[in-house]
Amino acid sequence: MRPLNFKIDKKLEGKLGRTGVLSTPHGDIQTPAFVTVGTKATVKALTPEMVKDLGAQVVLANTYHLYLEPGDEIVRDAGGIQKFMNWTGPTMTDSGGFQVFSLGAAYGKGLGKILKRGEEELALPVLNEEISRKAIIDPNGVMFRSHIDGSSHYFTPEKSIEIQHNLGADMIFAFDECTSPHESEHYQAEALDRTHRWAKRSLEYHHSKPNKETQGLFGIVQGGRSEKLRKESAEFLGALPFDGYGIGGSFEKEDMNKAVEWCNSILPEDKPRHLLGIGEPTDLFGAVENGCDLFDCVAPTRMARNGGAHTRDGKISLMNAEFRTDFTPVDAECGCYTCKHYTKAYLAHLFRSKEMLAGTLLSIHNLYFIIHMVDEMREAIRNNIFFEYKENFLKRYYK
Repeated sequence: MRPLNFKIDKKLEGKLGRTGVLSTPHGDIQTPAFVTVGTKATVKALTPEMVKDLGAQVVLANTYHLYLEPGDEIVRDAGGIQKFMNWTGPTMTDSGGFQVFSLGAAYGKGLGKILKRGEEELALPVLNEEISRKAIIDPNGVMFRSHIDGSSHYFTPEKSIEIQHNLGADMIFAFDECTSPHESEHYQAEALDRTHRWAKRSLEYHHSKPNKETQGLFGIVQGGRSEKLRKESAEFLGALPFDGYGIGGSFEKEDMNKAVEWCNSILPEDKPRHLLGIGEPTDLFGAVENGCDLFDCVAPTRMARNGGAHTRDGKISLMNAEFRTDFTPVDAECGCYTCKHYTKAYLAHLFRSKEMLAGTLLSIHNLYFIIHMVDEMREAIRNNIFFEYKENFLKRYYK
């Protein structure tokens, strides 16, 4: 019995994009779909009922954070992540691999998953070596120190999968090393070799446990900015019996679509593909067009908590003075709860007054906006108007 079943129902002519249905033990996901991030088994500022009502199909939680707090065994004893957080739909957990990156080579440098050329020059100064290298990578795994109390911990591929088994998500990821796009190709090749060995160990451990019947395991393609390494990784992992595939790593923004196309032109067509850590509209269009079925990002809710909002006419900041007397919705074309009931002026008041409700209402809007944008992409593929929809949307959003 396979824990996941993926069926393609429509292909995008001339490109790798497609629509489909991904069936999991906790329900079906219409793809492509945006995955809502609930890092610590909660989507910040929202109840699970709010998340469901705004249209989210699936939630992703963070292995590293839940391992440290409250502990994966507590989540297991609560009945798994769905019962623990009262989310009845499909769930995912990442491998903790990105935390190896963010607490290791990139710590203190201000680097994220998507970078613009030259962005490394704007990085924050590193104060000392002890702070800059909180993670130590060896052939078997990674030693890191908790950001909470400084305690030492060690992740191996087997440990990452064991934690994810305890968390109980429908879809889990093999342990990988996520590298900066600015590392040399020599280092990228070394890291890729580790990622491939760790992928096999993750798979072997997973298949030795009964969880293989209820949790689908995704392998993660790495390789940085190198076409050679990306294709090598896709070929290596594509030959292994994973239930799906993730495309990981940090990208130069200009390189992302090419890297995704390199990977998806090789990965098995009949299995789902997840692009980790993207949420900008233009990047989501590129991901869909180039054959990704799922993608996650904290950006919509993080932006909302800081007063930033998506609209059909681009991003706005409700902290701007002009919105204090603007009695229209955040986006007049939006069907979310917030836009139906509240105005920019009210939200501007909440933010200026530092009221908690501000982040809740704007998070509802931003998640609804991104989720339904991807829903519209899916319908556009089905109706053979994807490229027209893409052109019109992006022309207006980035005008």
